[in-house]
Amino acid sequence: MEALRCFFQTWEPWEWARGENMSLFDPDLVYEGDALPDHVGESYRGHEGLARATRQWLEPFDDGSTVELERIIGTGDDLVSVQRGRGRMRHTGIQFDQVYAYLWRFRDGKVTYLKTFGDTEEALTTAGLAE
Repeated sequence: MEALRCFFQTWEPWEWARGENMSLFDPDLVYEGDALPDHVGESYRGHEGLARATRQWLEPFDDGSTVELERIIGTGDDLVSVQRGRGRMRHTGIQFDQVYAYLWRFRDGKVTYLKTFGDTEEALTTAGLAE
């Protein structure tokens, strides 16, 4: 959990889009997500796959958008992080404020699986962490 908390202290989503700050991720990482329609049903593999998915994710938002870690739930190799994204859509100017969650699966200190959920409870249930 501490490695993930430290990661979020310095993380900028645009780093992933450029393929930077990937040291936490196994080279064979699998990323999936259901928070954005473009990602549903897709599996992105490796560092380049995560970078490509992140570019798709960030494209509609202006550069002033932010992501804040709210909390990390779990212990061991399966963790759920809850984030709040805020900002403005690049082309429409529509403001957004959205909570979403990541399921992180670690092996030997590296993330091997990452999935984005638009519903925190679904992420917790998938990770076996629901109350």
